[in-house]
Amino acid sequence: MLREDERLDYLLAEDMKIIQSPSVFAFSLDAVLLANFVYVPIQKGNLVDLCTGNGVIPLLLSKRTKGKIVGVEIQEKIYDMAKRSVQYNELEKQIEIIHGDIKHMPAYLGHSKFDVVTCNPPYFPTPNEEEINKNEHFAIARHEIYCTLEDVIRVSSQLLKQGGKAAFVHRPERLLDIVTLMRQYRLEPKRLRFVYPKEGKEANTILIEGMKDGNKGLKILPPLFVYEQNGEYTGELKHILYGE
Repeated sequence: MLREDERLDYLLAEDMKIIQSPSVFAFSLDAVLLANFVYVPIQKGNLVDLCTGNGVIPLLLSKRTKGKIVGVEIQEKIYDMAKRSVQYNELEKQIEIIHGDIKHMPAYLGHSKFDVVTCNPPYFPTPNEEEINKNEHFAIARHEIYCTLEDVIRVSSQLLKQGGKAAFVHRPERLLDIVTLMRQYRLEPKRLRFVYPKEGKEANTILIEGMKDGNKGLKILPPLFVYEQNGEYTGELKHILYGE
């Protein structure tokens, strides 16, 4: 099941394990927060996670919904890790991992077929060649090399049914870009939450959810603090991560 330089990690509060590799891909807290934040139908529905990486969001969502979940990953090696993690947890009947470019997914999967779309996209514009991470896998995950923010939001809208939900995790400095693009592609922002390293610090992450062709009206949720002043996780983070 494991290849060179891979390890099998417990998936936090869930009774699952996930294949990771420090030299290729390991999921971040952002992905866990997004999986916890997004609305999901409990009993049935179709969900898709774009830029799925090693499949952490589909695995976490499988504990919150009985719906069918698709994960899409462009990097073949990381796609293979995600697919084997699904097999290890015996979730092949619920989760499908696709190796492909998200820009091709509306044609491949169908327009207006999904109830929920999630994406933890690359956060940073493509840098100059001398600035880019020498590790190709990290560079693709972090920078808009294969897809831009606009690609992510356009594709999400194309995949969603009317009234479906799209949820993203990103950086606060891109908030106005995100809201502008969401409205351009018929995703009305409905819920927004700022994530702070600790109280007294600036927010470093945002969680935002929109509804396709939804009515105007944005709720700003209470702030989420990751650490207490003593460096320990806050009670809410412990609950998200470990179920405490």
